[in-house]
Amino acid sequence: MRRVIQLFLSCGVLGIGVGLLLAADLGSDGYSTLINGATRASGLPFALVNISIGLILVLLAWLKGARPALGTVVQPVVTGLVVGYVLDLVPAGLSLPARIGLLVIAFVILSFGVAGYLGSRFGAGPAEALSTAWDPPVPFRWSYSAFQFAGAVAGWLLGASIGVATVLVIVLLGPAVDLLGRRFATLSPHLRPA
Repeated sequence: MRRVIQLFLSCGVLGIGVGLLLAADLGSDGYSTLINGATRASGLPFALVNISIGLILVLLAWLKGARPALGTVVQPVVTGLVVGYVLDLVPAGLSLPARIGLLVIAFVILSFGVAGYLGSRFGAGPAEALSTAWDPPVPFRWSYSAFQFAGAVAGWLLGASIGVATVLVIVLLGPAVDLLGRRFATLSPHLRPA
């Protein structure tokens, strides 16, 4: 039961982090950039593109041996709902210093959210599934950064914008999640110390 609570709470925390990251309007994570770019290029609805790309990533991870589990479903649903609420609460037209502060806060919250939900050991959502499937041989901190980089480049080539937040997520989020993951009592096998 403690792991289930950790999963749901951590996905809520992740949603707050993603919402604040998007509200800061200084770029987004690589996965969101990929979804935005694919939506722009295809002309299809955002929700359809998001679900389709998410399913492809989960299937690729499954082929690599990372089976879908409760977290694979809970993470996108809970996170998506919370992101919507956060975006409704944060006022538009914030000053640049306020947006930078929001970005810093968002990054810390994102790190705790991802580490917490993966640490529950109930499986990974689409953005983390492929990265966890490659650990080993590639440590999560690097496979996640590579995934974020690939998503950002693909999304940018498809017409999405990138920014300082995108670079921050690519360079630091994987190592931060890996470091925090070691602090969770129900440490996931793919976030063990190197």
